[in-house]
Amino acid sequence: MLRGFESRPLRHEGVASVQSRPTFYCQGVTMPQQSHLDPSSFFLEGGPVGVLLIHGFTGAPTEMRLIGDYLHQRGLTVSGPLLPGHGTTIEDMNRTPWTAWVGCAERSLTHLRDHCETVFVGGLSMGALLTLYLAAHRPDLPGAIIYSPATWVANRLLFLSPLFKHLIPSRPKPGESDLTDPEAELRLWHYDENPLFAAHELLKLIRQVRRLLPQVICPLLVIHSTSDTAIHPTSAQRTYEGAGSSDKELITLHNSGHCLTVDSEWEFVAQKTHEFIQAHR
Repeated sequence: MLRGFESRPLRHEGVASVQSRPTFYCQGVTMPQQSHLDPSSFFLEGGPVGVLLIHGFTGAPTEMRLIGDYLHQRGLTVSGPLLPGHGTTIEDMNRTPWTAWVGCAERSLTHLRDHCETVFVGGLSMGALLTLYLAAHRPDLPGAIIYSPATWVANRLLFLSPLFKHLIPSRPKPGESDLTDPEAELRLWHYDENPLFAAHELLKLIRQVRRLLPQVICPLLVIHSTSDTAIHPTSAQRTYEGAGSSDKELITLHNSGHCLTVDSEWEFVAQKTHEFIQAHR
């Protein structure tokens, strides 16, 4: 969950708008920050169509579990891996290069393909970056789902992480959340601080993915919210426009925060995800 690098735009209430155009288990020993939640990977066995769901920066598969359960109840096989350096300690995360996150995503995709005939990939925030990375290198993907893509972030402090990381190992996250559902925070496992060595690795991944966007040619669904304070307000639109896909759709929400997979409109997000998969399976 990408918090601590955000701005505070105004919120807008309203309905969603749409713009269109024609497990592998990777975790170590866990030390939960939210004791009521388990940050471990999950694998929900279903039918021959699979979905890989990748969580965000400093978060855990709990971010993707509601969407995963919704899809599994409709017959899909769902994998939600725990990325390296997550679900353990800040120190672990500060020792993890961005290539380890990519490697975990690639192995998770291979593992799910061994179980399913067709596999889609979706990801939230940094998980969206990893999804785009996979899509750029796997043009045979039947489709990719991008939630709150961190391709452009709100606060320029992230770009100072190469300097700050040598001064302090981590930076506290803000107490205020952009989530609109009071219960949403209870569905999330995440670190309470942003590890700055890892933030620099996130920056490296962002730069890689921006360059790769024209190579993303599979069908693409992008979902974001105007109430998101973690990514730049234009991030989803720029990601949508930069992707090389000819078959792509952009959905804009107005009553969800950055982690829209667990917030007030999560069921609408899950429904649109399922519709996209059904249309492209």
